Amino acid sequence: MLVRPGAARQPLPMRHLFASSTPLRLSSRCCAHLPWPVTENRRVLTTGIDSRQWKKKSFRALVGFERNLATALEDYRLGDDVPFQGLPSHLASPYQPQESQPPIHALRPFKAFSDPLILNEQKAYPPRLRINQLGIPGDLDEMLSLFQACVQVNRLDRAALVLKRFEKLQTLEPHQAMELHNQYLQGRVAQLEAELDKKKAEDVHKWFELHIRGRLPITPITIAYMLKTTLLTSAGTTLKARVDRYMSMMPQQSATEPLDLGDVLTSEDLSTIAEICPAYYVPEAELGAEDAEAAAHEDEPFPSDSGDRSVQAESPTGVPDVRGTPQKGMGLKSLKSTLSLFSQLPDGLDITSLPTAQRHEVQAKLERDCVEAAIARWRDENESLMKMGLNSQLSTPSLNSKLYDWQLALEARLAQEQAKVEASEKASKKSLEDLDRCLYGPHLLQSPPNRLAAVTILSALGIIAMHGADKGVPVANMVQQLAKIAEEDIRAQSLANNLPHARSKVRKQQNARHLMRVNDSASKQSLETSQGPAGSGLSAATTSTTTAQNSALDSQSSSLESRWPLAIKAKVGAVLLGALLDTARVVVYREHPDTKERVAQAQPAFTRNVQFKKGRRVGMILPNRTLVELMKREPRGEVLARHLPMLVEPVPWTKFDKGGFLSTPSNLIRLKNHEKDQRIYAEAAIERGDMEQMMKGLDVLGKTAWRVNRPVFDVMLEAWNTGEEFANLPSLDPKIPIPPEPDSTDDPMKKRLWLRAVKVAENEKSGLHSVRCFMNFQLEIARAFRDQTFYFPHNLDFRGRAYPLPTYMNHMGADHMRGLLIFAKGKPLGQSGLRWLKVHLSNVYGFDKASLKEREDFATKNMENILDSAENPLTGNRWWLQAEDPWQCLATCLELKAALSSPDPATFVSHLPVHQDGTCNGLQHYAALGGDTWGAQQVNLLPGERPSDVYSAVAQLVQENIRKDIENGNDFAGAIDGKITRKVVKQTVMTNVYGVTFVGAKKQVHKQIDALYPNIEEETGVSSTVLASYVASKIFLALSTMFRGAHDIQHWLGEIGSRVCRAMTPEQLDRLAEASGEPVLKKKVPRGGEEEFIAQFRNTLVWTTPLRMPVVQPYRKSSTRLISTCLQNLALTTADRDDPVNRRKQLQAFPPNFIHSLDASHMMLSALECHEIGLTFAAVHDSFWTHAADVDAMNAVIRGSFIRIHQEDVIGRLKSEFEARYRGSIYRAKLNASTEVGQKILAHRKNHRWNIKEELLQERRRQELLRSIDPEEVRQGREMVTPASIFEALATPDMVVPEVEPADPLEAAEGADGELDANAASVNFAKLAYDEKDRKFREMAESFGVALNERAGTNYFAQSMHTADKPPKTRVHQVSLWLPLTFPDIPKKGSLDVTKLKESKYFFS
Repeated sequence: MLVRPGAARQPLPMRHLFASSTPLRLSSRCCAHLPWPVTENRRVLTTGIDSRQWKKKSFRALVGFERNLATALEDYRLGDDVPFQGLPSHLASPYQPQESQPPIHALRPFKAFSDPLILNEQKAYPPRLRINQLGIPGDLDEMLSLFQACVQVNRLDRAALVLKRFEKLQTLEPHQAMELHNQYLQGRVAQLEAELDKKKAEDVHKWFELHIRGRLPITPITIAYMLKTTLLTSAGTTLKARVDRYMSMMPQQSATEPLDLGDVLTSEDLSTIAEICPAYYVPEAELGAEDAEAAAHEDEPFPSDSGDRSVQAESPTGVPDVRGTPQKGMGLKSLKSTLSLFSQLPDGLDITSLPTAQRHEVQAKLERDCVEAAIARWRDENESLMKMGLNSQLSTPSLNSKLYDWQLALEARLAQEQAKVEASEKASKKSLEDLDRCLYGPHLLQSPPNRLAAVTILSALGIIAMHGADKGVPVANMVQQLAKIAEEDIRAQSLANNLPHARSKVRKQQNARHLMRVNDSASKQSLETSQGPAGSGLSAATTSTTTAQNSALDSQSSSLESRWPLAIKAKVGAVLLGALLDTARVVVYREHPDTKERVAQAQPAFTRNVQFKKGRRVGMILPNRTLVELMKREPRGEVLARHLPMLVEPVPWTKFDKGGFLSTPSNLIRLKNHEKDQRIYAEAAIERGDMEQMMKGLDVLGKTAWRVNRPVFDVMLEAWNTGEEFANLPSLDPKIPIPPEPDSTDDPMKKRLWLRAVKVAENEKSGLHSVRCFMNFQLEIARAFRDQTFYFPHNLDFRGRAYPLPTYMNHMGADHMRGLLIFAKGKPLGQSGLRWLKVHLSNVYGFDKASLKEREDFATKNMENILDSAENPLTGNRWWLQAEDPWQCLATCLELKAALSSPDPATFVSHLPVHQDGTCNGLQHYAALGGDTWGAQQVNLLPGERPSDVYSAVAQLVQENIRKDIENGNDFAGAIDGKITRKVVKQTVMTNVYGVTFVGAKKQVHKQIDALYPNIEEETGVSSTVLASYVASKIFLALSTMFRGAHDIQHWLGEIGSRVCRAMTPEQLDRLAEASGEPVLKKKVPRGGEEEFIAQFRNTLVWTTPLRMPVVQPYRKSSTRLISTCLQNLALTTADRDDPVNRRKQLQAFPPNFIHSLDASHMMLSALECHEIGLTFAAVHDSFWTHAADVDAMNAVIRGSFIRIHQEDVIGRLKSEFEARYRGSIYRAKLNASTEVGQKILAHRKNHRWNIKEELLQERRRQELLRSIDPEEVRQGREMVTPASIFEALATPDMVVPEVEPADPLEAAEGADGELDANAASVNFAKLAYDEKDRKFREMAESFGVALNERAGTNYFAQSMHTADKPPKTRVHQVSLWLPLTFPDIPKKGSLDVTKLKESKYFFS
C-alpha cells in the first residue's frame, strides 16, 4: 500500500485490522517499489471497505439488479495528496492527477440509454405460511420485521427462533442470512457487556458452531463479535485457544488489505489479541490524532437541555405576540413551548453565531421536542388547575386540560399491554390472542408507554381533524395512520439515539481506532489459514459485505431493513386505537328532564360503529359531539416541531434515507404508500453513481440561507392582530351572509335550497377559520425565527421535482410567506440590480405582460406610491394592497426605498429574492421537443421585442373560431361571443400539457364563466355548462393548431407507453415457461381467459432523466388483504411490485410526468451552475430566484441549461432507452380482422387451438431460435408459424391498431342514456391530434359546436328518440396477437432552432 507522512493524517471512519508487512507490501493498484524507507511514524493510506465503491457488496438477490463493476467516482481518486516524487515515470504516470472532471452542472455522457439501469424481475415471494406454535410468522416481511424488533428490544431468544425458521424455510440468500446473524451476535455482545454471564457466552459460541460456521459466508464483523465474546468471558488457555482459532477464520483478501471490524473491539482488545497471536502487532505511532480529536469534542460545551418549556405571557423581547385565533385553553402552546428556546435568547441573537456543535445540539432539540413538549404542556395545565382546587375533568371546557388524564390512563393501559406481551411469549400453549401478541408485541415494546401514549393521542386528534371533526374516520384509515406515525416516531428515536452528539459512547470509542498489522513472517500462514472451511470459496465481494451499519452514524442501516408489514401495522394500530377508545373520556353536560338540573356524565371520547357506504358495512370512529365542539374551538398545534426550518445547513444527501434533517428520518424521494419500485431503482442509481447531480442539487437548494423580513413581519403582525380581513389574511370572525329561512308554508324546494345555501355559508366560514389557524402557526414560527438564519432541506418527488421538507414555513408557500422571506446573505445591487428591483415590483404587482422597459417605467411612474407604501404601509394610501401579490409587493417597496435612500444605490446590499418565471414552462418544453416555431413564439422561446402571451393567443384563436360558427348560425357561438378572455382559457391551456381531460377542461372553463358572467344563462338562455363544453372544444382545437408537433409527441408517448404496459419481459416469459412446463399442450381457449391473462401485465413505465435519475411511475392495481385485529377484521389495500399495472393511469400520466422530469432537470442544472459561479439560488419549480445584482447572470444560466437539454435528441434518447430497457419483450397488439393478414391469423388459429398463454410461449420459443448463433436453430425458428410470423410476412408495422384513436367528442359528452352531459366526457383532445394526413379529429372538433347547436332546446324524450333512431354502428372486429416489442417512428420534428433562445429576453422574465 502507498503511505503518506503522519502530518497528513485523517481519522478513519472505522476501526481496521491491517494485514500489512515490513517491508511494506504493495497492492495490485500501486507501484512495485518505493524510493523512501517505511517507518513506523507513517500510516497506511487506505479506504475502509464501506467507502470503496468497487468493494461494496451489491445484494442482487434482494434488489434484483445488475450493475457494471467499473464505476467512475469523483469522490475517490487514488492520486490525490500522494507524493509521487522519486517514482519511475512509467509507474508514477498512471497515478498522477488526471484532467479535471467535467463541471457538476454539465450534462454528462453516460450509458443509461444504451445500457440503462435495469432491475431484474423480483423473485416471487415464497408462499405466506401460517404462524407456528411458537408465535413465529411464516411471511418473509413479517419475519424480518419481527426479528429486527426483537433485536431492538433485547428479545434475543425470540430473535433466535426467527433465525431458525429462516434456516428451515431457506428463503434468504447466504449473505442476507449472515447479515441477520451479525445483528443477532451484536445483540448478544451488548447483553454480555451489560452483564457478564458465562453460560450465555457459551450459548453464543455454540450458536456460531451450529448455525454459522460452514453454513454461511463469515465476515470480519462476525469474527469481531466472537472475539469480543471470548475476551469478555474467557481466560487462560481457553482465551488463547479461542482467540487463535477465531483469528485463523478471519476472511482476508491479501496480506495488505484492511479488514473492517467496526467499533466492536477496543484498543485494549486489539492489544490482547496481538499478545496472544504474535502474527499481529499494534503500532504505537497510530495513537494521538484520534485521541486529540476525541478530547476536543469531549471538552466542547453543549447547551443545557432545560426542562422549563413555559411561555411567558408577555414577550420579553418587545416584539408583540401573535394574536391567537380563539382557542380556549392553550391550543398553540405546544408549538410555542417547542419554540420556547428562542424566547430564552437575547433579542437579535442569531444562533449561527454559536459554535457548530451547539448549533447542531439546538437543531436536534428542535427536531425531537414535539412530543415531550406536548406531554409537559398537558401536565402543566393539569397541575395548575389542581393547585386552584379545580377538577380538570369538570371545571373547564378546555380540551388540553383533559389530555393529561388521557395520557396517564392510556400510558397505564399500554404498560399493561406490554406486560401481557411477555406473558404471551412465555406461554407454553399459546391461544390465538397470544400468537397475535407474539407477532406485534416486540414492535410495541420499541417505544416507552408514555411516549407511545402521547403519539397516539396527538395522532388520533390530528387524523380526526384532517378528516373533519364531525365526519368521523373509517377504522381501517385510523388504524393504518396510527401505526404509520408510531413507526416513524420509533425510527426517529432510534436515529436520534445513534447520532454522535447523542451518544457519548461514540466519542469514547474515537480514541480506540488503532491499527493491527500482520508480521511478514506470519502473513502467508495467516492467509492460508483464513481460507479454511469457514472461509472457503469467499470472493472479494463476499468478504466485504459488512456495510456502514457498523459505524456510529449508520448503525441502523441494513440491506434487510424493512418497514412494518401490513399485518403488523394493522395489529399495532388496532391495539393503540382500542386502548384509546377504552381510556379517553370527556365530560358531557345535559339537563335532567325532570329536575332541569345540569348533570355531568363521563362518556367515551370516541365511539366505534358501523355505517353503510356504497352498500358495504364500514367501521367508523366517531368523536363525541362534545369533543367535536372542543376541537373546533381549539385546533391542534402539536407535531409541528419536526417540520420547522433548520438552524444549521442540512445534512448532505448520501443515501436514500441519509440527508436533510439531523435526527428526523426523511427519504430522498417522497413515496406514497411506501412504493418499492421507486426506492429500489433510486438506491441502485445511488450505488451506481447516477444520482450524484440530483443529490448535490438538493444540497445546493438546502444551503441557501434565509431570514425573516422584519419590516414586512412587523406590518403583517400588526394587521393580523387587528383581527380584520387584510390582503390574504382572513378575518377573525368572517361575516358570511346567510339567506333568511323561508316560511314553513312555502314550497319544500325553497327549504331545500335554503338548507343548501346555509351549508355553503358554513363551509365557507369553516374554511376561512382553518386558513386563519394555519396562518396562526406560520406567524408563530416566523416570530420565533425572526432573528435567526435558517435553511430549508429539500427532497424530490418521483419525477425529480424538488420540494422543501419544512411544511409550514417555506418559500413555496402563499404570497404572505414569500413576502416574509429574504436571503440571509446580501449582495450589492451593482449596475443592474436597481433596474431588476423595479422590474420585480412590476411583476409582483401584476404588470408582467409588458416589455422590460415598460415594467421599469411602471415602477418609476409609481415611485410616489412605492415610497408611501414603504413609509406608511397601514396608514398611507395602501397602494401595495392593489397588487396581485400584495405582501411581495410591500417587501419590494421597502427594498426599493432603502436602496434609493442610500448614498449610492449601486452599493446598497440587497437581500430580496428577485424572481424569473417561465412562460407556461410545460409548453416551452413541448415546443422545444416538437420543434414548433409558431408555438415557440407564443411561449417566448424565440426573441421578440415584447413578451408573447400564449393564453391571449389561444383566446384570440378561440374567438376567431367562434366568429366562424356565428356565420354558420350557431346559437352557442352567439351566446359566448366577445366573452372569451385570457382568464377563461388560461387554466385549461396551462394544464393541457399535463394531460387534462375534456371533463377537467369543461369544469375549468365553467368555473371561469360563472365567475366572470354569473347571469349568462338568464341573458342568453343557454346553460353555462353547455357553453363550457363548447368553449373547451374550441380551446383544444386552437392548441392542436398552435402546437402541432407537441401534440404529435403527446400521442407518440401515449403509444409507446401503451405497448410497454401490454408487454411481457424476457424474465417474465422465462418464469412463465418454467411454471408451464414443456411441451406446450393444446387445449381450448377458456372463456374470459385473455382478459384475465392480460390483467397480469406488470411492466410499469421507467425512464431516465437527463440528470440520470430513474423515474418509475407508481400506478398499479392494488389488491386487498383481510387481516384480523383485536377490533375487527380489516380489509386493507396492499401494494407490491407483483401487482398488475393500472394501464389507464400509466398512459394518462406518462406525458405530463415526462415533461415534469424535464423541467425538474432544467431547474437542477441551473441550481448546480448558479452555485458553481457563486450565485444564491432558490426555486419554485419553474420560478427561479436570486439576488437582483445576479439576475442577468442567472438568466444566462437558465437559458444555457435549457439549450443543453434540448440540443440533445431527448425523444430519440427516450426511444433508445426503451428499446434497451425492454429488449426481448413481447407485447399484445391488435389488427383489423378484415385484412388479409387478420384472416390468415384466424385461419391459423382454427388449426392450432392454442390459448393466449400457449401462443405467447410459442412466440417466445420462435424468438429464442431466431436469436441463436446456431444456424440449425435459426432455420427452425424461421420455419415456425405463429401469428407474429404471419404478420411479419404479410403486414407492415403501421397496420397495428394504435392504442389511442380519434373518438367522437359528442359521444364522449353524452351520458349513458343519450342525454347531453359534458361531465361524462373523458376524451383528451390533445392526444387525438397526431397525424397531419388524418383530418378526422379536426372535423369532429369543428362539428362539435354544430352538433350541440342541433340539440339545443330539445328535451330528454327528443334526445332519446334521436339516439334510438341512429343506425347502429358497424363494429370493427379486431384480432389480437403477440408481437416482438417495437416502437413507432418518432414524429417529424419542426424547424425550431433552440439556440435562438439565448437572445430571448422573455423566456424567463
